[in-house]
Amino acid sequence: MRQSLKRRAQRGAGRLILTLCALYVCDPLWSAPPQDQTEGSSCMTKPPQDAPPSAEPKSVSPRGDLNVLGGPLQQCCTSPLTGYERDGFCHTGPYDRGRHVVCAVMTEAFLSYTKSRGNDLSTPAPQYRFPGLKPGDRWCLCALRWAEAERAGVAPPVDLKATHQGALKVIPLSTLKAHSAEAM
Repeated sequence: MRQSLKRRAQRGAGRLILTLCALYVCDPLWSAPPQDQTEGSSCMTKPPQDAPPSAEPKSVSPRGDLNVLGGPLQQCCTSPLTGYERDGFCHTGPYDRGRHVVCAVMTEAFLSYTKSRGNDLSTPAPQYRFPGLKPGDRWCLCALRWAEAERAGVAPPVDLKATHQGALKVIPLSTLKAHSAEAM
């Protein structure tokens, strides 16, 4: 019965959400706690100037997945909570039709571009516990949307260590390296 309901939901309204590619926040099994929307993200590219340097390494994929550099896949972001499975990782699986495998650092140019293409990532959707993204936030993007943005000249920087190796099926490593957040 539950499987039947899930299939119906995926065929109906779920199709619209799935086509939005990078914003699959309607998973009925997702039950993450509400995000604090008053202060900034904990996954900003640069820590606040008064923040002490962190000696703690990023979390590594419990599945043993690899990143585009061949090392362990690192966590992309937990606030806002990203990833197709809302676990902070750019994992993928058989139900992830958009292949949310690119860990990108949001820019104003990219957020405007993706909104113009029908995928508004900047507007909060509290009913889905989605705070809306702002420049500096990290988010798992669909590989095809990122490649499309790259062709349009608005691709956001990429965290190579948190980008799943599955991205290489769509985007050459040299292109990802050219947009590396670490190099910027």
